[in-house]
Amino acid sequence: MNFFEIRQPYVEKLNKNEYGLLDYVIKNMDKIQNKSIREIAAACYVSTTTFLRFVRKIGFSGYSEFSTVIKYTVLNSDKQEDKAEPFVEEQSKYRNEYLKNIEETVRVLDERKLLKICQVLDHQPKLYFFAKGFSKYSAEYIEYLYTLNGFIVIFPKNHEQRRLAYRNVQLNDVVFVFDYEGEDDELIQIIQNLQSQKEYALLVSITGANNNTIQNMSDENLYLFTDELKVSGVDMTSHVSLIVIMELLLYQFMEYEKSKQ
Repeated sequence: MNFFEIRQPYVEKLNKNEYGLLDYVIKNMDKIQNKSIREIAAACYVSTTTFLRFVRKIGFSGYSEFSTVIKYTVLNSDKQEDKAEPFVEEQSKYRNEYLKNIEETVRVLDERKLLKICQVLDHQPKLYFFAKGFSKYSAEYIEYLYTLNGFIVIFPKNHEQRRLAYRNVQLNDVVFVFDYEGEDDELIQIIQNLQSQKEYALLVSITGANNNTIQNMSDENLYLFTDELKVSGVDMTSHVSLIVIMELLLYQFMEYEKSKQ
């Protein structure tokens, strides 16, 4: 009876506002475990009816069950922490949120989706990475990692290269699209063009957990969690979770290959 296990099958159906409620619950479990639905709803600036609807949408019969599972999950988490090293260095709030985002990204990874992608990767397709903005710098590391492991990776770095690259995608190739918001017009146009050709093996997107356009256009979507951060108007949002997903996918593929031997 774990909160993360119960709500996992329902994350894909959440809209942006409901994802915000989920994010609040995950990051404040220890604070809300003994609060009433009215208190939590007020803290989230929604009505009790809206919060109850959210609770039912993520797999609970009502608030009573939700509250009980939250308490159990927090208790179990505390026991796990007690087993850790006796000295725990005090973390700043941002560090705690940073770690929670990575942990949640790993928690929601669907092993069935990873296995399906691995089965396609087993045919040694060319991999196309499409990313813009800050995501490009994470994608450069991912490109290096997958190239080291024998994959041919095509990663266009600018608009002109992306405009030409998608035209070379062939029937057995796998396309990855990295976009946290999932609403980039250029990337959406590329996907539309690819789908009109219908000449690729699989299109995988990695986006935030809100309901977005790129997610809905993809064959498979993997969710990442992060806190948006801008400094002097410059996007400094962490993309560590994107790297985590692609690393875990690669490790899953390596395990899949070993199991066939």
